Amino acid sequence: VENVSKQFNKTRALKNVSLEVNKGDIISLIGPSGSGKSTLLRCIHGLEHVDSGKIYMDDEWMNPDDEKKFRAQRNRMGFVFQHFNLFPNMSVLQNCKLAQVEVLNKTDEEAEKTALEYLDKVGLLEKKDAYPNNLSGGQKQRVAIARALCMNPDIMLFDEPTSALDPEMIKEVLEVMKDLGKQGMTMVVVTHEMSFARKVGTRVIFLDQGEIVEENTSEKFFENPQSERAKDFLSKVFYE
Repeated sequence: VENVSKQFNKTRALKNVSLEVNKGDIISLIGPSGSGKSTLLRCIHGLEHVDSGKIYMDDEWMNPDDEKKFRAQRNRMGFVFQHFNLFPNMSVLQNCKLAQVEVLNKTDEEAEKTALEYLDKVGLLEKKDAYPNNLSGGQKQRVAIARALCMNPDIMLFDEPTSALDPEMIKEVLEVMKDLGKQGMTMVVVTHEMSFARKVGTRVIFLDQGEIVEENTSEKFFENPQSERAKDFLSKVFYE
């Protein structure tokens, strides 16, 4: 990500943001609400077009005007939303098969094999014929993760994947993400779960008012934040 800026009406959501994500990184994007975390993630995925700056994948510019190449680059990223975004009129299995067939041009059989494999991985094989409305929030989010993994992405982007969940369901989703990290999946996670950022994340990027205020390894960031803004933020998050 190189010098990316994004504005919505008069609000500058991102100001000259630059960062690098390396293979195997688990990056936690943290900061107060409205700091630009989700906007940055959506710009990386191409859900929002940047006003200025560029985003590269493997040193190749993701140019939205080159539609075919841009789509291929985007397909290498899995995106997991805050509110699951499952199709309510389709079963869990159908949700996991759809994009494989339509985007990757897989046969129905191939798509089903992959879907069952990843549903098993997230512990929901027995729910394959259920519909989203009959699942808990945690189960829906695990299906959403399985669906993204079915596309065989090189990197997974998570936009506050646990913020819509009840507290007891958060752990099951974070466990799945933790396992992905252990398997070497590259991840960028917008999160308010500081224990996840601290224990699972390899790097922390702290944003405030659309700018990167601080960036460090997770250990150093939580042990010894450098900026006053980060110190203030952490003192409020870990209140005694």
